[in-house]
Amino acid sequence: MSEPIAIRRAIERLIDGTIRIPGFQRKFVWEPQRAALLMDSLYKRYPVGSLLLWRTQHRLLRENRLGVFELPPPDRDYPVDYVLDGQQRLTSLFSTFQRSLQPTDPDDDTWLPIFYDFAAQDDAQESRFVALRPEEVVEGQHFPLSVFFDAVAFSRATRSLSEGANEEIVKVQQRFLETLIPVETFENEDRAVVAIVFERVNRMGIELDVFQLLTAWTWSDEFDLQQRFAELASEFSDFGFEEIGDDSDLMLRCTAAVLKQDPRPAALVDMNGSDVRAAFDQVAESIRRAIDFVRTNFHVRHVKLLPYPALLVPLAAYFSERAGQPVSNADYEVLRRWFWRSCFSHRFSGNPQRNLRRDIVEAVRLRRGEPSDLDSIGGAPDSRFYVAHRFNIRTVASKTLILQMAHFHPRSFLSGELVALERVLSEPNRSEYHHCFPRARLLALGMPDSAINVLANIAMISRAENRTISDKLPSEYRSLMPDDAVAILDAAGIPETLFDDDYETFIGQRCQLLAERAELLVS
Repeated sequence: MSEPIAIRRAIERLIDGTIRIPGFQRKFVWEPQRAALLMDSLYKRYPVGSLLLWRTQHRLLRENRLGVFELPPPDRDYPVDYVLDGQQRLTSLFSTFQRSLQPTDPDDDTWLPIFYDFAAQDDAQESRFVALRPEEVVEGQHFPLSVFFDAVAFSRATRSLSEGANEEIVKVQQRFLETLIPVETFENEDRAVVAIVFERVNRMGIELDVFQLLTAWTWSDEFDLQQRFAELASEFSDFGFEEIGDDSDLMLRCTAAVLKQDPRPAALVDMNGSDVRAAFDQVAESIRRAIDFVRTNFHVRHVKLLPYPALLVPLAAYFSERAGQPVSNADYEVLRRWFWRSCFSHRFSGNPQRNLRRDIVEAVRLRRGEPSDLDSIGGAPDSRFYVAHRFNIRTVASKTLILQMAHFHPRSFLSGELVALERVLSEPNRSEYHHCFPRARLLALGMPDSAINVLANIAMISRAENRTISDKLPSEYRSLMPDDAVAILDAAGIPETLFDDDYETFIGQRCQLLAERAELLVS
């Protein structure tokens, strides 16, 4: 832990360039009232956390401005302390108290001056500080914090105050003059070590972005990695995968898998920037083909229905080899088994790093025609899978069930027509998944939701059909279906015992049917 730093000294160091905001940091995002709350915490001497600085001789190609302010060039050469954590707090302090710089855009309203409110209630919870627009400032009630570190400006601002208010604001000013911010300084010139620190800090909930870090120091100003991924995101939006392009961590893992056969973004930091630029088209095409593969073969029409976005990482590595060559039948069978086994076994839940790395290596071996154990994982779930998991479209098990149902070409419950999967699956938030045995009837029987909302009681039933079925028992809505409903039931994996209105028997038999269908997918 380094020596703590006074607010005035932190402002001076930002001005002279010995503390800088690296280009890999996200932009200033705090709302003005959140910055005002920080001032209240400092005033009340509540803990606000420490600054984490990275001291380095390494000159970054990109440095961010500080909120709405453009910092002047450094007064001296490196080393420089780059802010790794605490940017939002430091920017708030600088914007509140500095008086030497003007905003780069006078019309930018992302920052508002902060004032001490004489009329605010003095208690532990309520803030005594507010961010105000000029027209909201009440003379005599609101005192600007911007003059606290300028003796002349402070003296002028207090002239019109009453004696009591003057004494009060002097005590408030003194509190900020005395405030020290804890600082921890990290010194290391090894890019890989710094990247690992970033990743581990990120896991602790601190908002750092390895993607922006690598963009800033690995790639030159001639090649903007963020822009290239943004272009891919726009391209993917045409078929429901825009969020993949916006997921910088996933895109980096795909890039690392393609270029280094390693899912860790830190694996990229030692690469020469020109090598990455030269290979980027290969990376982009590998990701395109991975997405096309899951769309074509598993009915994944929207990224929100992909059980694990991480499934794209080994697939991208696979398609990076023998670019342009079609997938052989033998390879397809292996990839198919691997996909379904990964989904049913929740392979990439928790910390998936080890499994991802193993699968990347095996996928590349498969593509090269070498012996591969890619699909030597897991297997089909037993029937308990379909009652052990509750249906929620955000969960892996539920997404897997939806793709399983889609694979067997479901039919409309009431008309018997094939479900328009392209439409249904491209809009994952639509209410197209409903209970075979109506929930209202089961609740009336005293059954808990936990037993009603199991996967085995869910089928592809449109919202309109579900309204028609309403709370009818299966035996009652059977008359609304075609006389010959065999094709409908078979496509959905539903036993005819549904219409006996015996929920326990129906669930047991459907679990078995779904498990048998799953066995076909993983075999």
